[in-house]
Amino acid sequence: MNQPQFLPRAGETHSESDTDPALSLARLPSVDRILNSPPAQQAIASDGRAVVKHAVQQSLDAIRQQLAAGVAPLYARDLDHAFDTALAALRRSALQRVFNLTGTVIHTNLGRSPLPEAAVDALIQAARYPVTIEYDLTQGGRGERDHITEQLICELTGAEAATVVNNNAAAVLLALTALAGGKDVLVSRGELVEIGGSFRIPDIMQAAGCRLVEVGTTNRTHLADYENAIGERSAMIARIHTSNFAVVGFTASPSEAALAELAHRHARLLMVDLGSGALLPFEQFGLPHEPLPQQALRDGADLVTFSGDKLLGGPQCGIIVGQRALIDRLRRHPLKRVLRCDKLIVSAFEAVLRLYRRYQDAPQQLAEHLPVLRLLTRPPAQIKLVGERCLPTLQQAFGDAATVTLMPTLSQIGSGSLPVDRLDSWAAVVTPFGKRSGHSVDAIEARLRGLPIPVVGRIRDGAVWLDLRTLEDEAGFLRQLHCLAPAADPI
Repeated sequence: MNQPQFLPRAGETHSESDTDPALSLARLPSVDRILNSPPAQQAIASDGRAVVKHAVQQSLDAIRQQLAAGVAPLYARDLDHAFDTALAALRRSALQRVFNLTGTVIHTNLGRSPLPEAAVDALIQAARYPVTIEYDLTQGGRGERDHITEQLICELTGAEAATVVNNNAAAVLLALTALAGGKDVLVSRGELVEIGGSFRIPDIMQAAGCRLVEVGTTNRTHLADYENAIGERSAMIARIHTSNFAVVGFTASPSEAALAELAHRHARLLMVDLGSGALLPFEQFGLPHEPLPQQALRDGADLVTFSGDKLLGGPQCGIIVGQRALIDRLRRHPLKRVLRCDKLIVSAFEAVLRLYRRYQDAPQQLAEHLPVLRLLTRPPAQIKLVGERCLPTLQQAFGDAATVTLMPTLSQIGSGSLPVDRLDSWAAVVTPFGKRSGHSVDAIEARLRGLPIPVVGRIRDGAVWLDLRTLEDEAGFLRQLHCLAPAADPI
């Protein structure tokens, strides 16, 4: 038996052995005594006194609660373990890398699209060194941060001008505030969407100081509905792409070209919010159609907004493209500075746009370099091979606690992109043994989340499904599965 780190006071009776004495409320060592012990001093040298003191206090509180609750017997080794656990938790960043095996490729809660290596390299350089975020090397004076990405965005979309803010919700808010504040904005009732975090279009209209004018019905809105609603206070028509749900059946909606003609005939603006946004036709990758900003601009939209961290595959940002005069008005608005992106986002986004420009004529090569496209276009046969390689190690890790089988499944794109479309995939399905399967499956799922690099799957049909579409670091995934060894604990 190992010598406990924190022994009770000298002269106390040891209940279990001389090397691992029993604990009681009266016999717990003081905070100062633990801090002066060699293990604590070693921890202080690496983590600082404040952190270690906090861990000591947490571990003593945990032991006191267990003793007060009658959990007995407790020994010095239990205090050691409580301290090690508390210190490990304090050392661990709240923002952790995970394996996303949920089956949702662009997962909002897990950071949406992973960045390509070119963007990661650019981000690191921008973080480490001074950069020309607002400095013009040619003129030797102050520059404009939008100019770093504007030319690239315009090349790729055909827009006259572009600006970038910190997400698409911010893009919509800025456009509405700057161009329609205090005026009416026409929106179809079928487009009054709510996105993640209870963020609703009517709320953003109110925050922008606009008066929302609902037109048409939930399932059918006609051009005449818009025309009849245009009044003296009308500033724009807003077309909101319903990216996180679909209405099917008896539906109708005018085209963006028809809306643009109507808006311009009445000297009003048309703003199209694409929500997700893509820069290439997804059909060429065998994926479902997604509206493009290029097409919206060709159809006559004055402004188009879309996201950078969804189908585009870049960092979180919101892009606004359209007429130069309107973009200039947005840049001059005070809200633009509030919503602007920092040097890290700008550097990463520029690198992603450069990939698009480089591989404009070779989309399949772009898919190799852009993780979100690579994962979305991954062939099911390749995913199945990943499962076959991982299956033996998974089965061994779970032992007699669960069976692990390889099953076909359907992945989803995620983050409100193409909500009704699914992608053929394969999953490792972990099914617990025993009658208490409801409790068992929760325990297995928790055990996976407790790995050094947590594994996040989904629970379905009394099992944990690990969709392998997004598993590229097989070695890292398999290397840590031995930590599941305590699977013999009552599950």
